Amino acid sequence: MNQVISALKPAWAVPGAVVAIDGVHLPVPADGPPHVLVGAADAHVTAASHRTLRILVPADAEGGTAAVRIDELPGETVYLQVAGVLVSGVHQVDNPAFGKDGLLYCTVSGGRSTKAAVPLYRVNREGAREPIAIELANPTSLAVGPDGRLYVSSRFDGIVYRVLDDDRVEIYATELGTPTGLAFGSDGSLFVGDRSGSILRVSPDRQVETWASIPSSVAAFHLAMGPDDCLYVAAPTMATHDAIYRVTRDRLVDTVYSGFGRPQGLAFDSTGSLYVVDALAGSAGLYRLDVSRANAQPELVVAAPALVGVAFDPQGGLVLASSDTVWRLDCPLTPYSPGSKDPGLHGTPGPVGAPGL
Repeated sequence: MNQVISALKPAWAVPGAVVAIDGVHLPVPADGPPHVLVGAADAHVTAASHRTLRILVPADAEGGTAAVRIDELPGETVYLQVAGVLVSGVHQVDNPAFGKDGLLYCTVSGGRSTKAAVPLYRVNREGAREPIAIELANPTSLAVGPDGRLYVSSRFDGIVYRVLDDDRVEIYATELGTPTGLAFGSDGSLFVGDRSGSILRVSPDRQVETWASIPSSVAAFHLAMGPDDCLYVAAPTMATHDAIYRVTRDRLVDTVYSGFGRPQGLAFDSTGSLYVVDALAGSAGLYRLDVSRANAQPELVVAAPALVGVAFDPQGGLVLASSDTVWRLDCPLTPYSPGSKDPGLHGTPGPVGAPGL
């Protein structure tokens, strides 16, 4: 009987996530599940059949490429790319953001009306963090503007702030409701998601207008500007399924996909694919969605516990954020850059034995 492993789905994961080992005639011993190793760590088998083993990636799995082996199936190995912890002790509500300096910016958002002593951190590629001790309550969403400066929304006071080069902040726009998601358009306009149900546009001369209306969110709006110059919005609710919305330049609102459980942070890669983090237990992870095709279905590319944000490193790789931890994965993907005509790299699943994205 030919016993082989055919695939690892997905081939990328955050510790604590569930991944599937697919194969033919996989061993299922009568006295219990097979013994699976991720690197040198034992992996708990959550379900087993002769076609699929579902395993829990050990919480202490080291970041990097890890060999996945089944003791009862010697000679068969697949490889899992495991995310490594970049920084912990933060509090993210939305995506972290890479600045023009190449460093990652993370928030310490805190509970409603609380003001953290250090509301922002800069984090380098080694995970060393530098505090930015500014006066700002409940920093919520981050975006880098055309001027290269960091913009921060505060859901406490309804203001978007701009961080200056000397780490002072200035008020950029006010009276924005409960501002959460931020995204810049190609003309320099800043779009702000007021989670009560409005998408606001702040023009380059700082005039505020209501751009579109969508259903309100129980948590936060999450925004991303696509290469089609349309705005994409996630607005998690208490419903069993939530939508990703698209707002065109003509302010028309349509639904791109309505099957996510609790979609949160959004980001585009250099190929124009939209990445969505879903926080719903049982289906959490990072999904890729081709928004250029009608009726496209999302593809799970990184298995993870509950996430709130994602950001692509301009130098390659990505970070994934839960509410209190940011993980890093090295991969060939780079972010969409407004005005760029370079299609960039298009990650595709690699063969068994060679992790890919």
